[in-house]
Amino acid sequence: MRKIDKNTRAQYRTKVEEEFPDSLNMGDLRFKKSLSMRYGENPGYPAAFYREEGATGPNMATLDILQEGTKGLSYINVGDMDLGQRLVRKLDEISGGERICVIIKHELPSGIARSGKPADVFEKAWNTDSLSNFGSVDVFSYMLDSDTATKIIDKGRNVEVVYAPDFAPEALKILSERKVLRVVKMGSPIHAESRDKSLELKRVAGGLLVQERFDSKITSTDSVEVVSKKMPTLDVIEAAIFNWTVACYTRSNAIVIGTHDKVHGIGSGQRSRIDAAEDAVRFSRRGYGPEGCVMASDAFMPFPDVVELAAQNGIQAIIYPLGSIRDQEVIARADELGIAMIVTKKPGESQSERCFLHR
Repeated sequence: MRKIDKNTRAQYRTKVEEEFPDSLNMGDLRFKKSLSMRYGENPGYPAAFYREEGATGPNMATLDILQEGTKGLSYINVGDMDLGQRLVRKLDEISGGERICVIIKHELPSGIARSGKPADVFEKAWNTDSLSNFGSVDVFSYMLDSDTATKIIDKGRNVEVVYAPDFAPEALKILSERKVLRVVKMGSPIHAESRDKSLELKRVAGGLLVQERFDSKITSTDSVEVVSKKMPTLDVIEAAIFNWTVACYTRSNAIVIGTHDKVHGIGSGQRSRIDAAEDAVRFSRRGYGPEGCVMASDAFMPFPDVVELAAQNGIQAIIYPLGSIRDQEVIARADELGIAMIVTKKPGESQSERCFLHR
């Protein structure tokens, strides 16, 4: 066997010098350089993080690095932290004060759970898919305690960043034992108001795409309508809204399956909806399994195939938007299979909410 040069890994530790300006101004949007990154998405390419001037509350502008680790925050770390914080904040809005843990991997939700007991929530989130959660950014809605810190640095786990509103002193001491770990504190409690210009910017070659930031209006049982013969219980509807919220922060095509307190499986970024659904079921079998779950789909069902897959795997309800020319056919098939169909609009409204994400 050919011996691999031990210096091969050096590219992942080598910082690339950047010469970006100290500030970037685009009309009312003003940014000040805050961090020079080790490199960008890939080694050899310079990168930096800019804070938006005037931004306040729990967002990237106000983060406080308590422990840099041996490598410091990376370009991808900050993207993961941002997505995780946005999802945690939205789940906090609908969860009535329950503790929340969101695990992010490559700007994709990977493990999500909520609980009234802080000791349970991290384990529940991690066990969604412990294989995918290896090398993750873990975001919390509450002060991290020593018990959770001990679980995070367990020898069998690899966590890149821990991001929380606060840390108990003993928790910080425990986390410091993992030298590579980055520990970051939010600038405000998770439920505080976050203020920025709320514009999403995406650079394309020769131009710039700008849009208003999406914010789901599906936040309570009054936000949705049941269109199937089978009527879901209130608990099932609440589980559907929980998993729909996760789908809003999952790359499209997105399918999320889970229960009222945790996600069981996620299919994301696929070209077809049935492929995303098959992935969600497959990944769920690494942990909790699909049986008894609800399914959330970020857009309409073009065919009944996803409904049929759901029935084959013991899923009891689906939340999704209307909008397909086969809506009636899909609902009829769900009625035949005994699946409750919940749509993302209020009764009497004509338009359903869709939640595509392509970051």
